[in-house]
Amino acid sequence: METGGSLVQAIRKPTLTPKAIIHQKFGSKASYTVEEVEEPTQNGCPGLAILQKGPCLYRCSLDLPDFTVVSGSFKKKKDAEQSAAQIALEKLGINLSADSPTAEEAWRELIARVKYIFSNEFLSALHPLSSHFKAALRRVGDLNASVPASVIAICDGKLNNLCKIINPTVESHPLLVLSYIMRAAAGLPELVVGAEGQLSIWRKDPYPPNVIESSISQQSDVAESISTMAIYIPCSPEKAVEPVILNISSTGYYFDVIAQILGLSDANMVLVSRTIGKASSETRFYFAAPKSYPLDMSSDLLNAKVVPFGGPLNARASSLCGQDIYGDSILASIGYTWKGQDIFHEDVTLQSYYRMLISKIPSGVYKLSREAILAAELPLTFTTKTNWKGSFPREILSSFCRQYRLLEPVFCVSSIPLKVSSELSRSNNKPGVSESADQEREYTNENESVDVDPKLVVSGSSFTCEIKIYSKCQDLILECAPNVLYKKQNDAVQSASLKVLSWLNAYLKDIDMSLEKEKQLANVFDIKFYRQIFFKEVVKCLSVCNCQHNETLGRKEPELNGVVENDASYINIEGTDSDLCPSNGSLLCVCYSVSLVTKGELQKELLESIEEFEFEMGTGAVIPCLEAVVSQMSVGQSACFYTELPPEDLVLAAAKDLANALAFLTSPCCLEYSIILLQVTEPPEDRMEQALFNPPLSKQRVEYAVQQIQEFCATSLVDFGCGSGSLLESLLEYPTSLETIAGVDISQKSLSRAAKVLHSKLVMKSDFDAPCRSIKSAILFYGSITDFDSRLCGFDLATCLEVIEHMEEEQASLFGDIVLSSFRPRILIVSTPNYEYNVVLQKSNLTSHEDDPEEKIQSQSCKFRNHDHKFEWTREQFQHWASELAVRHKYRVEFSGVGGAVDLEPGFASQIAVFRRVFLPEDADGLKDEDSVWQYKVIWEWNRKWKKVF
Repeated sequence: METGGSLVQAIRKPTLTPKAIIHQKFGSKASYTVEEVEEPTQNGCPGLAILQKGPCLYRCSLDLPDFTVVSGSFKKKKDAEQSAAQIALEKLGINLSADSPTAEEAWRELIARVKYIFSNEFLSALHPLSSHFKAALRRVGDLNASVPASVIAICDGKLNNLCKIINPTVESHPLLVLSYIMRAAAGLPELVVGAEGQLSIWRKDPYPPNVIESSISQQSDVAESISTMAIYIPCSPEKAVEPVILNISSTGYYFDVIAQILGLSDANMVLVSRTIGKASSETRFYFAAPKSYPLDMSSDLLNAKVVPFGGPLNARASSLCGQDIYGDSILASIGYTWKGQDIFHEDVTLQSYYRMLISKIPSGVYKLSREAILAAELPLTFTTKTNWKGSFPREILSSFCRQYRLLEPVFCVSSIPLKVSSELSRSNNKPGVSESADQEREYTNENESVDVDPKLVVSGSSFTCEIKIYSKCQDLILECAPNVLYKKQNDAVQSASLKVLSWLNAYLKDIDMSLEKEKQLANVFDIKFYRQIFFKEVVKCLSVCNCQHNETLGRKEPELNGVVENDASYINIEGTDSDLCPSNGSLLCVCYSVSLVTKGELQKELLESIEEFEFEMGTGAVIPCLEAVVSQMSVGQSACFYTELPPEDLVLAAAKDLANALAFLTSPCCLEYSIILLQVTEPPEDRMEQALFNPPLSKQRVEYAVQQIQEFCATSLVDFGCGSGSLLESLLEYPTSLETIAGVDISQKSLSRAAKVLHSKLVMKSDFDAPCRSIKSAILFYGSITDFDSRLCGFDLATCLEVIEHMEEEQASLFGDIVLSSFRPRILIVSTPNYEYNVVLQKSNLTSHEDDPEEKIQSQSCKFRNHDHKFEWTREQFQHWASELAVRHKYRVEFSGVGGAVDLEPGFASQIAVFRRVFLPEDADGLKDEDSVWQYKVIWEWNRKWKKVF
């Protein structure tokens, strides 16, 4: 028998926060004052000559009647307030970590709670349940002051928590709370009365008139009648779901109105489900209890039994609610809240119902987050935070867990040093998770973005994320452990979340798949799940939803009879070709509309339209036919195409006018998509390169530089345009002859990052056999590479990789003259993009049956790889530039590259020129002291002989 593991740390028992306890004891006498503070920044890089701005921090002062406490500094205001409250509690001698009450203690507290609820004091309290009591006082006849036990069960969270302590199975069987409430009431015969076999409680002695008058005066004047829309869901799946109107008078009780629609004479027999959706929502199912509802009134508290209901299960309602609903039911959003004494209500429409239905599957949640039900799809990959649109995978996964009453997902992030991750990459086509991951942490979702823990981040590290999902009973349901490495912690978390969501999508849409297919699917997404628990917690309540999804809610779908024979034949693209075409990785912006059309386009009903809709091409972020059509368009063009109907619940969830949509669905019809391609934003250069090259071009350039260092035994290297120090950092991972390294850049922000990275590698890594052990000194300069500074003269090797294209061509020529005439390194390596290779990176067609490949490349018009590039040269242009420089300054030059091949068109993706100095007798004199020129500012410097940096 399969069993899940148990969760150790991530379970949160229902408990009050420090701030809540302070409020209970002091109320308005407790005063919190939060102020923003500035503290010295610990950048982890001593000697950095750039002012570092620290994070925004907050400190809280808590004033109590007898003393004042001050918290430490925190990134969030709420954390500062909780810390101050915690300090105050410690000073008061209140221990939050005290053990939870026993079942017997919880039972005594439950009886005391019921007693308090029926007290005079509670009637005047600002509490949702007290509003129900006041409404019950307006009931007439025998029902006057009679309160449905189900109301007490759903409105008082403390009662529910106590019941869960007494019997944890209450979490799975919420109607058990009724038994405990009725038992507690039976233990208070002097205060309350509960009729045998009934689900209502009332005070034995009426409230005093002054208490009633005082409590009713707190309510504001309301309209004569409140009307709100609800949904009636018959128990029989053959009967249609219908809207109903709840009309509640100012002197009436809405439970009586709901009871009347359900065919009940006594509203006390109306049962209420848990909330659906957000915790703050008042959307619930209302259904009838049997005429004689059996309650387990035995004295055995811990083993109270779930008495069989006896009525037919309402499968549609149960699938949405996550608990068993019996008989006909009403889905309504109405009730009393903490915000005021007046009744809260909002319409629940048929569209709301269908939207709830599709949100039971992760792809539906994503569609709703984008408000693009008929166009969007949950993407297959998480590329970048910037390009992701709609709710993030982590948020969707947390939402899924809440819907199915599961615990919040647990994320376990591991940090793997660059050296280990490099070995993993070389030893495995698909990077794996190392057992030597140096740090790991577990945390549960707080419905916020992932905050990177500085202690977890080791410079140059890669990250993996493992996800575990538990039931409320702490059984492990599934775990996902992708063996993929990511440079950013957030990317690891989001990508792992997306894997779980993709697996859930595929599995829940085909829950009857064979065991072999089930195993293959789990392997594809790196999922291990515990089948019996998963079926019990998730599949059981979704099977009905899937049945509806596949059978289109019991309605027979009309035959198309040729309305759509072939999607491709119905594509109509209009407008002139602007040559701005999308490619994989491009961020597209389109305007689209989707309409229901009947055969012959005699009638049309608009379902969905968005004026500006963005998505990333090639990630599966939209339905396949939409992406296929857009891939054939250019900016400014419009297109129209037709598709067969998707499942009916999607159509009805998107419909603006549900009655019209339902009328259309009774006859042969299809969907018409109208699109205009508004904008195409090309993907970043590194994204395009990563799609084609393994290892990436950036790493290939590093390896090329290492090869030159080893070949010429270079002991000193300067990187012109070093940026964030990616080359210098990477070089430290290779055993070389280098003793001195230097970098120059015009961006102080980039130099700051470079300094921190190099510091962590050179100072923190003191292993005797570390590759960077040979480095004796390192220095970073702030300045322009077109200016001369004599401190960088005569280096063995200089590099300028993928830099000159960010300058104007005149500036690039000036740099070439300065570096070869004044800095005069023995070897200079310059790399820049090969413009001719862009057709490959941008997925353009290189050849056709009738065109010559070389002619096709020459005629192909492509965009630059980066919006910041001022130019991109062909091979001929680059070689002309480099050859003239070499002749002018007495260097030899050779041409090579990385990515691609010299003998295959269109050459290398990144072209390289290697300049080698021709030594002449006059070179031996070197630079004289009076020629010293210092135009650069030292940003950071390190020397192995120093005990500290300056």
